Amino acid sequence: MIVSKDNERLKLVRKLHERSWRDKLGLFFVEGEDAVAAATAAPVDLLRAGEDVEPKLLAEVASAPHPPRVIGVYRRADLPAWEERDATLALWRLADPGNVGTLIRTADAFGAAVALSDGCADPTSPKALRASAGSIWRVPVGTWGELAGTRVALESYAGEPLGSVDLSGRVVFLLGAEREGLPADVERDVNAWIPISGAESLNVAAAGAIALYERARQQG
Repeated sequence: MIVSKDNERLKLVRKLHERSWRDKLGLFFVEGEDAVAAATAAPVDLLRAGEDVEPKLLAEVASAPHPPRVIGVYRRADLPAWEERDATLALWRLADPGNVGTLIRTADAFGAAVALSDGCADPTSPKALRASAGSIWRVPVGTWGELAGTRVALESYAGEPLGSVDLSGRVVFLLGAEREGLPADVERDVNAWIPISGAESLNVAAAGAIALYERARQQG
């Protein structure tokens, strides 16, 4: 039973709160019984409140709003390898880990992949992992340079209405950060917008979900 906050296993979890350490060690952690159950790989370490560590100490190294009963440490290398899929969400400089995680979960729902540009939030950050709700283990996450397919840039009131765009074949939906959007020099094949009324714009996670749904609708 771990009874000291200076225990090396707890120190590792503290380090993994920082992206620099996750990058350096190739590790990340998930919190909670559901998150651990969703993992498709064996953990490097498993810390259980009341069995391996005092609950108070586990709560101190957690990031979740409510103290978890278990924290698992995993290797990034055990996440799905990149593979091309018929639909991909390509995220341009999305700094909000909650949006990144939510879009990974959305991609999972539609059998899509996710590609990240430089400047995106880390999909293995605690907030992104909570938002992905386990989908990180089923969705291939690649880089912007691995994109293949018709590039459909989702813009605000520019180009064609999304429902008028032919989304057959392999399609890549380009999604920019909510404030800056997609720079004009980002390569795309067509601009599309989602007709809405009332609100000025859509949250980027909502836009990604609508785009994948529209593609699925067109596929019948």
